Amino acid sequence: MTQLLQRETFSPTSEGWTARFVKNLSVQDWWIGLYFGLLLFALAVGTGPGRAEAAQRVGIDLLVFAVAVALTRGGVLKHGSFANGLVYRLSVFLAVFLSYFQLRTILPAVSMRAVDADILAFDLRVFGFEPSVAWDRFVTPVTTEWFAFFYFGYFFFLIAHIFPMMLAARDKPMLAHFSFGIFIVFCTGHLVYMLVPGWGPYHHLAGQFHNELRGGVFWGLVKEAVEAGGAQKDIFPSLHTAAPTYFALFSFRYRHRAPFKYTWLPMAFFASQIIGATMFLRWHYLIDIFAGMTLAATAVVVSGRVMAWEQKRREAWGVLPTFLPLEYPWSKASPKRD
Repeated sequence: MTQLLQRETFSPTSEGWTARFVKNLSVQDWWIGLYFGLLLFALAVGTGPGRAEAAQRVGIDLLVFAVAVALTRGGVLKHGSFANGLVYRLSVFLAVFLSYFQLRTILPAVSMRAVDADILAFDLRVFGFEPSVAWDRFVTPVTTEWFAFFYFGYFFFLIAHIFPMMLAARDKPMLAHFSFGIFIVFCTGHLVYMLVPGWGPYHHLAGQFHNELRGGVFWGLVKEAVEAGGAQKDIFPSLHTAAPTYFALFSFRYRHRAPFKYTWLPMAFFASQIIGATMFLRWHYLIDIFAGMTLAATAVVVSGRVMAWEQKRREAWGVLPTFLPLEYPWSKASPKRD
């Protein structure tokens, strides 16, 4: 009966494209659309240089996202098919994560101001110290390389979580929970960067450090990565804190099942070292870290509750889940788990 309902619901002739498209839109789709809309609005009212160029790049991201959603949620690509799932995953993630690398143009276009002095004053008033300055006496080539290893490992940390979940996960509710949480973390972080822009301790407190950061291979890789692709004024909240913390909390939440029952503890350790590295390497203030951790915890809770609500809504409407596991053409059909 359920299969019959789904075939009728998703038949191209059962309803118009517009009705089918709107019905199949997920909370995640609305959230990402709002994100790009707010980026364009911020550029429209911004006061910095290069707003037209930045808006053009965001417009391309939005176009990629819109086309993907039209093809997949509108049923142009058959619902539940491999092509539908792959196009949605690649296009949506590509659009959002490409926007990070464009922040180097977007942030100064929105505003040229920096609030480092205010952030530092808050840290000193509330916490009584600034970690990057307090830890200066521990800076050696060995400690620098240690933390640089973990800081650079952040990128592999992302890959190790996102790609297996998006391409191999079979549990639909867990997949939806994970995905929406990731978009909450990154979209929120990118937007708040525009509200609280700053350079970080390495720039604002340069005259207060007595020991130069020197390391080996990984410290060199970190510097090259930041200089080549960093957004420069992306400090509050710390996404180098938020993303690993989100993965660690998500792994703990699902620690009763594989692979998380084996990985949650190593992931928690790895996340702690990345967080420490953001301060030791002088990229972030202490309040940036707390903001990142708060964002991660909020994303885990909100995404879980919202996706549980949406699952019930979609079932009541006879609509397929936000995410279906990818059914690869070369694999045998297997029952889908709810």
